[in-house]
Amino acid sequence: MRTGVIAKKVGMTRLFQEDGRHVPVTVLSLEDCQVVSHRTAERDGYFALQLGAGEAKQKNVAKPQREHFAKAGVGLKKQVAEFRVDSEDALVPVGATISADHFVPGQKVDITGHTQGKGFAGAMKRWGFGGMRATHGVSISHRAHGSTGNRQDPGRVFKGKKMAGHMGDRQRTQQNLEIVRTDATRGLLFVKGSVPGSKNGWLLVRDAVKLPLPEGVPFPGAVLEKGAPVADETLSVVEAAAEQAIVTEGAEPGTEATEENKEG
Repeated sequence: MRTGVIAKKVGMTRLFQEDGRHVPVTVLSLEDCQVVSHRTAERDGYFALQLGAGEAKQKNVAKPQREHFAKAGVGLKKQVAEFRVDSEDALVPVGATISADHFVPGQKVDITGHTQGKGFAGAMKRWGFGGMRATHGVSISHRAHGSTGNRQDPGRVFKGKKMAGHMGDRQRTQQNLEIVRTDATRGLLFVKGSVPGSKNGWLLVRDAVKLPLPEGVPFPGAVLEKGAPVADETLSVVEAAAEQAIVTEGAEPGTEATEENKEG
């Protein structure tokens, strides 16, 4: 079992496949998702990783938390979460930054977040009740939920009775969502369909527990090396591919590589 990641919900869009079909996707952003600390069996009785994401202001972080982040050599984090792993081999080094390549296209994941809050709602909207009759003596109470209990016995309302109340804003986990595409340069995950939560809400993305991991998944995880110009290298590869495309279209060669291609 690998670690998950902390992601922020950006919004929804669509991606086009090779056959022309479009897929609705939710865009998730990995904002400096770094390993803050470890939980080990010798000290804590289990193996786990504590991750932090987002950038927090110093005034909004208590002194013990600031020292905790400083010990790990990471910046102040806005969101912190813990992910359990199976063994010590699955522990990612402290201070490492998790990349979007931690997941592969086609992989299924479980996403946990808080659903959108709807405020105080009636029984019909909250639970789908049918309401009372529109006639035959019913007045005022057309959208009421009706009786809440029995008679003198049991003489109380059972716990969990479906009634009007606060709707939404509950922690929910949606399982077996497909990763359509990843963008390690910008730290983006494209998940098929919708996910719990509002825009700019924090989510926990884990490997699906009901399905085996696909082949090619990095273990213990895909990380960005400290101080490595990953973005610059990626951009150079993209620029080289763009120049090659221009040459194939018959544009004027501007580099030595393009002149070699013409001679060939």
